[in-house]
Amino acid sequence: MEKKTPLYDFHVAHGGKMVPFAGYLLPVQFPTGVIKEHNAVRAACGLFDVSHMGEVLFSGPDALANVEHLLTNRFADMDIGRVRYSPICNERGGMVDDLVVYRMAADEFLLVVNAANKDKDVAWFKAHQRGDVKVEDLSEQFAQLALQGPNARAVMEKLTDADNLPVKNYTFTKDMQVAGIHCLVSRTGYTGEAGYELYCAPEQAVALAKALLTAGVDYGLMLCGLGARDTLRLEAGMPLYGHEMSDEITPLEANLGIFVKLDKADFIGKQALIDAGEPARERIGLEVVERGIVREGSAIFAGDRIVGMTTSGTMGPFVQKAIAMGLVERGVLSEGDECTVDVRGRKLRAKVVPLPFYKRSTK
Repeated sequence: MEKKTPLYDFHVAHGGKMVPFAGYLLPVQFPTGVIKEHNAVRAACGLFDVSHMGEVLFSGPDALANVEHLLTNRFADMDIGRVRYSPICNERGGMVDDLVVYRMAADEFLLVVNAANKDKDVAWFKAHQRGDVKVEDLSEQFAQLALQGPNARAVMEKLTDADNLPVKNYTFTKDMQVAGIHCLVSRTGYTGEAGYELYCAPEQAVALAKALLTAGVDYGLMLCGLGARDTLRLEAGMPLYGHEMSDEITPLEANLGIFVKLDKADFIGKQALIDAGEPARERIGLEVVERGIVREGSAIFAGDRIVGMTTSGTMGPFVQKAIAMGLVERGVLSEGDECTVDVRGRKLRAKVVPLPFYKRSTK
C-alpha cells in the first residue's frame, strides 16, 4: 500500500495524475503536461513535491567520523550551512545510494536520501555506525518542496526576507520564515536550474505550496510532476539511482570521481575502488541522429559489437533532441564517435556528446 505525501489532496485538487513511485502516490504530471512543465522550469519556474525523500540525522561527538566513514566525499572541511553531494559505497565499491549532506552544526549532519532507498540506507547506516553517534530517521517530520527555475528567487522574495535567502549553490539557511511558515531553505535542486528546496513541518506543506503558487502567478510558476523532474535531470546529465547508479556500478564508472576522495582516511568501499584500478566502464551521453527515441536498457553497439547499455533516455523537451545516457566499456567510444543503439530490433544511429546535454546560462 503506497503512502501519501502531505500534499496528496492538493495534487488531486489541481488535477495531478497520481501514480505509485518509491512507495508513495505522487503526481507524474498535471493537466498542463510534461513538456509545458519542463519548459516552464527552464524559462520561468516550477514547483515540485519531493516530500517522499528521506531525512536521516547523525548527531553526537562521533557524527563527523561516521559520515566520513560511510560516504566517499570529504566532510571534515565542510562549514556549517553548507550542503555536499556524495555517493555511498558498499564493500565492493558499488553504490548503496547517493545523497546530499547538510552540516547543521559541528556535530550534526542531515542526510537526505532517495525515497526508494530510505529503509535500505537507514539499515546500512545503523549496521555500520560506530562510537558515540545517534542515527535518527526523521523522514516523517519533514515535507519538502522544490522551487526551480530562473524566476525562483523572485517568487521567494515575495514571501520572505530576501537578505536571508541562500545565494551560493549548495548552501542553506536553517531558520527562515516563508509566508510565515518556518522552513529550512537550501540552494539546491535536481533540474539543472537555479532554485531552492524548502523543508517544513508536514502539517504546513499545503499552506506553503498555496503561498508559493499564489506568489508565482506573475512569474510563470507551474506545478510539476515526476515526468518533468526526470526529463529535466536527464537534460542536465544528472545520474539517477537504479539507472546510472546501482549496487554493481561504482561511482568511478558513473563518472562521479570528483566526489570520491581516495586520499582521505578509510571509508567503506575505498580499498575495492583502489584494487580495481582504472574503471572498466564509463558513463557517456548520446544524441540520436535519426528519427526515434532511445529508452533505458537498449544495447549500444560499436560496429557489430555490444559495448554497453543505455541507462536513461528521452526526447529532451528543451534541447529538442532525443538523448540518452549509457554505461559502456571505457575507451571504446569517444566524443563525436558514432554508434548504434538497438531499439526493439531497430538499430538507431547516435553520436557521443559531452554531458550535460543542457547547461543553464549564468549571465
